[in-house]
Amino acid sequence: MKRDILKIDEELCNGCGLCVPNCHEGALQVIDGKVRLVSELMCDGLGACIGHCPEGAITIEKREAEPYNETMVMEQMAAKGKNTVIAHLKHLKDHGETDYVREGVEYLKEYRAELKFNLDEVITEVHHSHSHTGGCPGSRERTIERPGQVSAVPVTGDQPSELRQWPVQMHLLNPNAPYLKGSDLLLTADCVAFSMGNFHSAYLKGKSLAIACPKLDSGLDVYVDKLTAMIDIAKVNTITAMMMEVPCCGGLLQMVRAALVKASRKVPVKQMIISLSGEVLKEEWV
Repeated sequence: MKRDILKIDEELCNGCGLCVPNCHEGALQVIDGKVRLVSELMCDGLGACIGHCPEGAITIEKREAEPYNETMVMEQMAAKGKNTVIAHLKHLKDHGETDYVREGVEYLKEYRAELKFNLDEVITEVHHSHSHTGGCPGSRERTIERPGQVSAVPVTGDQPSELRQWPVQMHLLNPNAPYLKGSDLLLTADCVAFSMGNFHSAYLKGKSLAIACPKLDSGLDVYVDKLTAMIDIAKVNTITAMMMEVPCCGGLLQMVRAALVKASRKVPVKQMIISLSGEVLKEEWV
């Protein structure tokens, strides 16, 4: 049968990652400086990512396709290196494809001597990753248990807002607004403030704010242009990108990086990764 197949030209790909948030199944990831299709099984071939590649590195080709064969796929993944193999197996695991995970690992074990990476490290990392079933990692249902926390007990005293401006949504923000000039910009995913109890007091205080969802918002190229203007015209001092731990949130940092490429100024950028239960998993200047 014929099938639409995604093809990435690694010679053209510069690893900007602007295509990543437009793959709703998380089948595209930036690995070792290049965008990789980590799961052909989950790729629907619709090409929603194509229009977001500034280098024209992504195309869709229609060709005769055999039924999915994990052994053949793993042979290709292994040639791309350890990080690609891990991302591929984790993606299969997250989507409940445990049989394919097992088949892929068996292939790796059979050809262990030919691998250019440590197979045991791969198996350990995949084994200890969070396992879910079905759907996009960012939209899976999850109950967050908080031992010892009694929701019926109210917090005493008002918690003041640290918001310094309105509006806050990226599509509504004017890069020329006075509250942006020379400010420290906090660019956050929509969900961040809802997951963190101390968002206002610990992270928003003293900063200007822009919120966006790289998965659900349209016109992400407009966001890149606005960020570029904030850097060049508003002359923001620093940018902190706060993202949830789900794969699609990484699009925030990719937009900042794309804006820095276009901007004439350079500003320090910090990334923060927030867990679904509100803890800071990573905080670093990039």
